[in-house]
Amino acid sequence: MHRSPVRTIVLGLFALLLALPAFADNSTRAGGYVVHHNAVPTTSLTPDVARQYGITRSANRALVNISVRQGELGADRAVQASVKLVATNLNGQRLDLRAREVREGDAVYYLAEARITGNDTLVFDLEVTPEGATAPIKASFRQEFFAR
Repeated sequence: MHRSPVRTIVLGLFALLLALPAFADNSTRAGGYVVHHNAVPTTSLTPDVARQYGITRSANRALVNISVRQGELGADRAVQASVKLVATNLNGQRLDLRAREVREGDAVYYLAEARITGNDTLVFDLEVTPEGATAPIKASFRQEFFAR
């Protein structure tokens, strides 16, 4: 079976994000949907993956990954959504982030980049409205980043 380079890169990105222990804890269930949310330092990405998706690899940047699934585990499917995302550091500085949709086959996910400074903790507030949903799903998660 021949895989396209893009598909291989996407699978590598998902493997990286799924391998992180925090990923399993970062999901919100509501109204038959599951919103998965995670943030990692962009230096965790390989240069090829970062280049493919136009992500800046830097010790001062974090990548936020959001996906929305509908249905029972194993029979679920990706769902398009409207995503609003805000990052706030512990000093109360707030930044609206622009999430961009990425599609690869049946997968749909949303990526955004946030600036971080050295050892930093960000609180991410999400408002995700799945296509066809009547109300947004709100979630919040906190991620610590450590300078390398």
